[in-house]
Amino acid sequence: MTEQSTPEPTDTVGLDLIAPELLAPALRRLTAAAVGIGVGVGLLAAILVGWPVAVAIGLVLGAPTALYAIAAQRRRIRLSGTVIRSRTWRGERALDIAAATGVEILVRPGRLSRIVLRVTAGPDTRIVPLGMYTDTGDGRELHALGLRKLADALTACPLAAALAVSDMLILQSRAETRDDYAEARPLYRAARLVRDRDAVSTVVLTDADVAQLAR
Repeated sequence: MTEQSTPEPTDTVGLDLIAPELLAPALRRLTAAAVGIGVGVGLLAAILVGWPVAVAIGLVLGAPTALYAIAAQRRRIRLSGTVIRSRTWRGERALDIAAATGVEILVRPGRLSRIVLRVTAGPDTRIVPLGMYTDTGDGRELHALGLRKLADALTACPLAAALAVSDMLILQSRAETRDDYAEARPLYRAARLVRDRDAVSTVVLTDADVAQLAR
């Protein structure tokens, strides 16, 4: 579902796991470095093989990284009421949680385990990053306000799974507000749960798993 850009409602909250303003300087440097390498290697190659081939070499070396960095600078994800709005280089797309046909928590195990919320409405799917953790509990989490707004939005969905995930996110937001230790945070316990099962690929938590984490 692609929508025309409209003024953001006053209840809009960002759902980026890492604040865009923190990433922007590094991405700008990456873009400049990629362009510099492409131009530098292209000029050197021009001396040896001629301009047409040199330009091609410069583009192959510099363009992919530069384009990725530029696209990453445009990427945003926000929640407006019950609507998830994600912006990429292709434009903005929206999905209403209230109309969701599927709500799931996915855990991607690894040295840095990642936990995401997957919301499906018909053919459309949105992924919202919730947290990432190392084995020791260090990592990054979606801020408490974003978690709470997501939890509120999920209560508008009639699915039982949405309500269970909402309860889990409320507990997570409270734990973050109190600055609780890692084991008191449902998202970290989700990462531990999957790691203890020795999973090597993405795991979709069952309703029983989510209910356990929401307690």
